[in-house]
Amino acid sequence: MSRPWCLVLAGLFAALMLSSPAAATDAGEILRQSGVKGGFVVHVGAGDARFTAALRGSEGFLVHGLLRDGGQVTEAREAIAKTGAYGPVSVDAWDGTHLPYVEGTVNLLVIDGGETVDEAEIERVLTPLGVVMTRTTDGWKRFQKPWPDSLDDWTHYYYDARGNAASKDAEVGPPERLQWLGSPRWSRHHDRMSSLSAQVSAKGRLFYIMDEGSRISILLPSKFHLIARDAFNGTVLWKKPISQWSTNLWPLKTGPTSLTRRLVADGERIFVTLGITAPVSILDSATGNELRVFQETKGAEEILHAGGVLYAVVNPAAEWVLKDFAPQQQSDQKRVETEYTWDQKPRVLMALDPDSGAILWKHEGLVAPLTPAADGKRVIYYDGEKIHCRDARSGEVLWVSQEAPRRRLYEYNFGPRLLFHGDTVLFAGGDGSMRALDAASGEVLWDAPHERSGYRSPEDLIVSGGLVWNAGTLSGNQSGEFIGRDLRTGAVKKQFAPDVPPDTYWFHHRCYIAKATDTFLIPSRTGIEYVDHERQHWDLNHWVRGACLYGVLPCNGLTYAGPHNCACYPEAKLFGMNALAPRAKHPLPPAIPEASRLEKGPAFDMADEVAHDLDWPTYRHDPQRSGFSPQQLAEDLPAAWETRLGGRLTAPVVAGGKVFCSSVETHTLHALDAATGREAWRFIAGSRIDSPPTWHAGRVIFGCMDGSVYALRASDGEVCWR
Repeated sequence: MSRPWCLVLAGLFAALMLSSPAAATDAGEILRQSGVKGGFVVHVGAGDARFTAALRGSEGFLVHGLLRDGGQVTEAREAIAKTGAYGPVSVDAWDGTHLPYVEGTVNLLVIDGGETVDEAEIERVLTPLGVVMTRTTDGWKRFQKPWPDSLDDWTHYYYDARGNAASKDAEVGPPERLQWLGSPRWSRHHDRMSSLSAQVSAKGRLFYIMDEGSRISILLPSKFHLIARDAFNGTVLWKKPISQWSTNLWPLKTGPTSLTRRLVADGERIFVTLGITAPVSILDSATGNELRVFQETKGAEEILHAGGVLYAVVNPAAEWVLKDFAPQQQSDQKRVETEYTWDQKPRVLMALDPDSGAILWKHEGLVAPLTPAADGKRVIYYDGEKIHCRDARSGEVLWVSQEAPRRRLYEYNFGPRLLFHGDTVLFAGGDGSMRALDAASGEVLWDAPHERSGYRSPEDLIVSGGLVWNAGTLSGNQSGEFIGRDLRTGAVKKQFAPDVPPDTYWFHHRCYIAKATDTFLIPSRTGIEYVDHERQHWDLNHWVRGACLYGVLPCNGLTYAGPHNCACYPEAKLFGMNALAPRAKHPLPPAIPEASRLEKGPAFDMADEVAHDLDWPTYRHDPQRSGFSPQQLAEDLPAAWETRLGGRLTAPVVAGGKVFCSSVETHTLHALDAATGREAWRFIAGSRIDSPPTWHAGRVIFGCMDGSVYALRASDGEVCWR
């Protein structure tokens, strides 16, 4: 067939794909029937581009269409691009058998166009609670993947309201692969406040408070947001700005640890303070819409939710919030440790009905930071001298303990540990000791030494596998030996030192607490360690660490490690918002045969073109990245033209009379006439094009996040090879 006829048919095909008036309605009905409110949607058999585009029901969706025919892929991409939706909606080719996704990443799989997908492959790619909608002769058929009992949420800073930072997730384990990667790539500054304030997860969603301000200078304003992502694929579901939060200028890892306790998840709801002095709000976890505001909780510093009751620790004065911290030198740590500590002034511990908003009870008195815990029947807290236990719903005092020892100063990044585990209460006040009390009477059951742990953070006190664990992990002069004690007697049941290679060195624990599951203790003396206390084995991962002050988050079968700017353990070089997965449960698709890796395009045999001395053919001019051109320039260079391409663009390159520039999020390489700025051609690739292309011998070469390297003919954008 001659090329003009191909172009005519291609135009007709695109017009037909964009002319389906019922497509948007049909897609909306599919979303409604599926019950999926955001996340990653895959459309298998994406023959109707408008229908594929309409599956993006809101900004909280990403949509990927799959087609067997490579020619149809090109036309579908162009058709979707004309709607302005390309990027968040994209299309690619597939082999008809293997879906090109990491296991457990698809929230909604729409099988259309007479296509079939093997049940095992559907099971592999769907997230827990993911849905498959299949078009049949009788309409759409729905199936939802159940939530496995082996997975667990993480709803509070210390796992849940009881205060024990140990999940029951049976799938979390040493990382062997990356589930997803999100932004930002770095925390804002090593010597100032961490960018990640709080993080929790429930029902397959991840929520966190992040400073997304400029990384160029910590002195530039903060931009705090409450952000919701899908926990299994990282899709941003929604964001809410927080106009005023804690200052970003607190010195090296000294910011208020209580910030971690201002965000709580509860299935379809989250509880949060949307400002540093704001009251507690309830938000819909799927949409971020505000459901209720508890005005009486203005000044809340900590939040708990247990047994259908919401608890808030309210600071009526909130004096530390109003203080301006003016840096005096690069690191003001010692100054903060003495000037900014727990003020030992009264707080109001308040219990509320989250459904009606009614105040159930409140108590004003001393409440040490991070100590309130609740198990649904009782609430406990430490006042700096004694532990108090109250009835969860009435607030009646059940018991007050004898004096419990503590360290003298509680600086802002520290707090004593107090937690429930069954019928036992555990306490460590930072003075080198810990004790257990009977939860019913407050009677002291046993006392034992408690080694210093964590760094610039609360110390560790963890119950895992039925034992109370503690290890000296603060600094390199401690052994790191874990000791596991019986909950009720304090008797040592297990004791083991690290079984790591002799050349491993310990510096100090990263600036956050350890976490755990029932199988693993998860400290971070290097990167992230997974300590199997049954096998007494340390699994070291030097290449990844958690976010400063907050740490890591083990839930959903994954380990979440936030962005950092670590200068004290630079071996940890995995940056960004990382979701790390253990060994895959399903076999990987077969490797691509070497002989079929190279795909030849229509322009494969094109003749080479000669470069011009005044070209700028690659990023920073040449392979040495010199950024230098020998040409002479006039003193005054007026603008010759301006073309608006939209979106985030890479740096341009110039060669052969054309300017080449990538639009990152729309997956598009643009070629413009260098003299006029008019578009010569554009090429839509399979995924993001994150970096500038390189012109060589008449070919434009670039890498793409679809896993391919492309070479296009510079004159018209025809594919040479992929």
